[in-house]
Amino acid sequence: MNYFDLNCRQCPRLATFLDEVKEKHPDYHARPVAPFGVDDPKLLVVGLAPGMHGANATGRPFTGDHAGILLYKALYKYGFSNQESAIRADDGLQLIDCRISNAVKCLPPANKPTGEEINVCNQFLSTELETLSPGTVILALGLVAHKAVIKALNLKQKDYAFGHGNTASMANGQWLIDSYHCSRYNTQTRRLTEKMFFDIFKKVHELINITI
Repeated sequence: MNYFDLNCRQCPRLATFLDEVKEKHPDYHARPVAPFGVDDPKLLVVGLAPGMHGANATGRPFTGDHAGILLYKALYKYGFSNQESAIRADDGLQLIDCRISNAVKCLPPANKPTGEEINVCNQFLSTELETLSPGTVILALGLVAHKAVIKALNLKQKDYAFGHGNTASMANGQWLIDSYHCSRYNTQTRRLTEKMFFDIFKKVHELINITI
Protein backbone atom coordinates (compact mmCIF):
# COMPACT_ATOMS: atom_id res chain seq x y z
CA MET A 1 0.00 0.00 0.00
CA ASN A 2 1.55 3.27 -1.05
CA TYR A 3 -1.05 5.13 1.02
CA PHE A 4 0.30 3.87 4.33
CA ASP A 5 3.70 3.72 6.05
CA LEU A 6 3.97 1.58 9.17
CA ASN A 7 7.33 3.18 9.97
CA CYS A 8 6.25 6.81 9.50
CA ARG A 9 7.70 9.21 12.08
CA GLN A 10 7.11 12.49 10.27
CA CYS A 11 5.30 14.05 13.24
CA PRO A 12 7.78 14.28 16.17
CA ARG A 13 5.11 14.78 18.85
CA LEU A 14 3.14 11.73 17.73
CA ALA A 15 6.21 9.55 17.25
CA THR A 16 7.49 10.41 20.73
CA PHE A 17 4.07 9.80 22.25
CA LEU A 18 3.81 6.38 20.62
CA ASP A 19 7.24 5.50 21.99
CA GLU A 20 6.02 6.40 25.48
CA VAL A 21 2.80 4.41 25.05
CA LYS A 22 4.74 1.37 23.84
CA GLU A 23 6.93 1.55 26.91
CA LYS A 24 3.89 1.59 29.20
CA HIS A 25 1.97 -1.01 27.15
CA PRO A 26 4.49 -3.36 25.50
CA ASP A 27 1.72 -5.54 24.07
CA TYR A 28 0.03 -2.62 22.26
CA HIS A 29 0.46 -2.02 18.53
CA ALA A 30 1.48 1.61 19.26
CA ARG A 31 2.45 2.43 15.67
CA PRO A 32 0.64 3.95 12.69
CA VAL A 33 -2.59 2.01 12.09
CA ALA A 34 -3.20 0.79 8.55
CA PRO A 35 -6.52 1.14 6.73
CA PHE A 36 -8.57 -2.05 6.99
CA GLY A 37 -10.79 -3.67 4.38
CA VAL A 38 -11.00 -4.45 0.67
CA ASP A 39 -8.79 -2.99 -2.06
CA ASP A 40 -11.63 -1.61 -4.19
CA PRO A 41 -14.36 -0.56 -1.76
CA LYS A 42 -17.79 0.79 -2.55
CA LEU A 43 -17.71 2.50 0.86
CA LEU A 44 -14.71 4.16 2.49
CA VAL A 45 -15.24 5.14 6.12
CA VAL A 46 -12.87 7.87 7.34
CA GLY A 47 -12.47 8.36 11.08
CA LEU A 48 -10.37 10.77 13.11
CA ALA A 49 -7.44 8.80 14.56
CA PRO A 50 -6.71 5.57 16.47
CA GLY A 51 -8.01 5.40 20.05
CA MET A 52 -5.61 4.69 22.91
CA HIS A 53 -7.08 1.34 23.96
CA GLY A 54 -8.76 0.57 20.66
CA ALA A 55 -6.99 0.74 17.31
CA ASN A 56 -3.74 1.84 18.93
CA ALA A 57 -3.80 -1.33 21.02
CA THR A 58 -5.14 -3.80 18.45
CA GLY A 59 -3.65 -2.38 15.26
CA ARG A 60 -7.01 -2.30 13.45
CA PRO A 61 -9.30 0.75 13.03
CA PHE A 62 -12.17 1.04 15.53
CA THR A 63 -11.36 -2.34 17.05
CA GLY A 64 -11.58 -2.85 20.80
CA ASP A 65 -12.98 0.56 21.70
CA HIS A 66 -16.37 2.15 22.31
CA ALA A 67 -16.47 4.03 19.00
CA GLY A 68 -16.32 0.74 17.14
CA ILE A 69 -19.44 -0.69 18.79
CA LEU A 70 -21.94 1.34 16.77
CA LEU A 71 -19.79 1.46 13.64
CA TYR A 72 -19.38 -2.29 13.28
CA LYS A 73 -23.00 -2.89 14.25
CA ALA A 74 -24.05 -0.64 11.37
CA LEU A 75 -21.57 -2.19 8.94
CA TYR A 76 -22.91 -5.65 9.75
CA LYS A 77 -26.57 -4.61 9.59
CA TYR A 78 -26.10 -3.06 6.15
CA GLY A 79 -24.04 -5.86 4.64
CA PHE A 80 -20.55 -4.41 4.86
CA SER A 81 -19.08 -6.96 7.29
CA ASN A 82 -19.44 -10.60 8.30
CA GLN A 83 -19.93 -9.91 12.02
CA GLU A 84 -21.18 -7.06 14.18
CA SER A 85 -18.38 -6.79 16.73
CA ALA A 86 -14.68 -5.99 16.54
CA ILE A 87 -12.76 -7.05 19.63
CA ARG A 88 -9.25 -7.85 18.42
CA ALA A 89 -7.34 -8.04 15.15
CA ASP A 90 -7.60 -11.84 14.91
CA ASP A 91 -11.34 -12.15 15.66
CA GLY A 92 -12.26 -13.23 12.12
CA LEU A 93 -13.90 -9.96 11.11
CA GLN A 94 -13.94 -9.29 7.38
CA LEU A 95 -15.29 -6.25 5.58
CA ILE A 96 -17.40 -6.55 2.43
CA ASP A 97 -17.14 -3.83 -0.25
CA CYS A 98 -15.81 -1.56 2.49
CA ARG A 99 -12.60 -0.11 3.88
CA ILE A 100 -11.98 1.91 7.03
CA SER A 101 -9.27 4.55 7.27
CA ASN A 102 -8.40 7.55 9.45
CA ALA A 103 -7.52 11.16 8.83
CA VAL A 104 -4.54 10.68 11.17
CA LYS A 105 -2.91 7.26 11.31
CA CYS A 106 -1.22 7.64 14.73
CA LEU A 107 -2.67 7.97 18.22
CA PRO A 108 -2.56 11.65 19.27
CA PRO A 109 -2.28 12.78 22.90
CA ALA A 110 -5.75 13.40 24.38
CA ASN A 111 -7.21 12.22 21.06
CA LYS A 112 -6.45 15.65 19.57
CA PRO A 113 -4.05 15.88 16.63
CA THR A 114 -2.72 19.33 15.77
CA GLY A 115 -3.55 21.02 12.51
CA GLU A 116 0.00 20.45 11.32
CA GLU A 117 -0.22 16.73 12.11
CA ILE A 118 -3.50 16.43 10.23
CA ASN A 119 -1.93 18.19 7.24
CA VAL A 120 1.20 16.01 7.25
CA CYS A 121 -0.87 12.82 7.36
CA ASN A 122 -3.16 14.10 4.62
CA GLN A 123 -0.68 12.90 1.99
CA PHE A 124 -1.66 9.31 2.81
CA LEU A 125 -5.38 10.00 2.66
CA SER A 126 -4.96 11.86 -0.63
CA THR A 127 -3.15 8.90 -2.18
CA GLU A 128 -5.76 6.52 -0.81
CA LEU A 129 -8.64 8.51 -2.30
CA GLU A 130 -6.91 8.40 -5.68
CA THR A 131 -7.25 4.61 -5.63
CA LEU A 132 -11.05 4.73 -5.28
CA SER A 133 -13.34 4.06 -8.21
CA PRO A 134 -16.01 6.49 -9.42
CA GLY A 135 -19.22 5.91 -7.49
CA THR A 136 -17.42 5.15 -4.23
CA VAL A 137 -19.11 6.62 -1.18
CA ILE A 138 -16.84 8.30 1.36
CA LEU A 139 -18.33 8.47 4.85
CA ALA A 140 -16.63 11.12 6.99
CA LEU A 141 -17.06 10.60 10.73
CA GLY A 142 -16.83 14.02 12.30
CA LEU A 143 -15.56 17.45 11.30
CA VAL A 144 -11.85 16.61 11.27
CA ALA A 145 -12.38 13.66 8.92
CA HIS A 146 -14.66 15.78 6.72
CA LYS A 147 -12.08 18.56 6.40
CA ALA A 148 -9.31 16.02 5.78
CA VAL A 149 -11.26 14.49 2.89
CA ILE A 150 -11.95 17.89 1.34
CA LYS A 151 -8.28 18.82 1.62
CA ALA A 152 -7.16 15.46 0.21
CA LEU A 153 -9.39 16.02 -2.83
CA ASN A 154 -7.93 19.53 -3.33
CA LEU A 155 -11.33 21.14 -2.88
CA LYS A 156 -12.27 24.38 -1.13
CA GLN A 157 -13.47 23.97 2.46
CA LYS A 158 -15.99 26.81 2.10
CA ASP A 159 -17.79 24.90 -0.65
CA TYR A 160 -18.43 21.84 1.54
CA ALA A 161 -19.90 22.60 4.95
CA PHE A 162 -19.94 19.79 7.49
CA GLY A 163 -23.30 18.65 8.78
CA HIS A 164 -24.74 15.34 9.89
CA GLY A 165 -26.38 13.79 6.84
CA ASN A 166 -24.91 16.27 4.38
CA THR A 167 -24.27 14.63 1.02
CA ALA A 168 -22.13 16.00 -1.78
CA SER A 169 -21.33 14.77 -5.27
CA MET A 170 -17.64 15.03 -6.07
CA ALA A 171 -16.32 15.95 -9.53
CA ASN A 172 -14.54 12.60 -9.75
CA GLY A 173 -17.84 10.73 -9.49
CA GLN A 174 -17.48 9.87 -5.82
CA TRP A 175 -19.86 10.83 -3.03
CA LEU A 176 -19.18 12.35 0.37
CA ILE A 177 -21.56 11.80 3.28
CA ASP A 178 -21.05 13.34 6.72
CA SER A 179 -21.96 11.86 10.08
CA TYR A 180 -21.30 12.84 13.63
CA HIS A 181 -18.49 10.66 14.95
CA CYS A 182 -19.64 7.49 16.72
CA SER A 183 -17.57 8.38 19.79
CA ARG A 184 -18.51 7.49 23.34
CA TYR A 185 -19.31 11.14 24.06
CA ASN A 186 -21.60 11.56 21.05
CA THR A 187 -23.50 8.32 21.60
CA GLN A 188 -23.87 8.69 25.37
CA THR A 189 -25.10 12.30 25.07
CA ARG A 190 -27.33 11.13 22.21
CA ARG A 191 -25.97 13.72 19.86
CA LEU A 192 -25.72 10.64 17.64
CA THR A 193 -28.37 7.97 18.11
CA GLU A 194 -28.41 4.51 16.62
CA LYS A 195 -31.29 5.48 14.35
CA MET A 196 -29.44 8.57 13.12
CA PHE A 197 -26.40 6.47 12.29
CA PHE A 198 -28.42 3.76 10.58
CA ASP A 199 -30.14 6.42 8.48
CA ILE A 200 -26.71 7.44 7.19
CA PHE A 201 -26.09 3.88 6.04
CA LYS A 202 -29.46 3.81 4.30
CA LYS A 203 -28.25 6.82 2.31
CA VAL A 204 -25.03 4.98 1.53
CA HIS A 205 -27.00 2.08 0.10
CA GLU A 206 -29.14 4.37 -1.99
CA LEU A 207 -26.05 5.87 -3.57
CA ILE A 208 -24.18 2.69 -4.36
CA ASN A 209 -27.24 0.66 -5.35
CA ILE A 210 -26.70 -2.24 -2.97
CA THR A 211 -29.86 -4.21 -2.35
CA ILE A 212 -30.20 -5.36 1.22
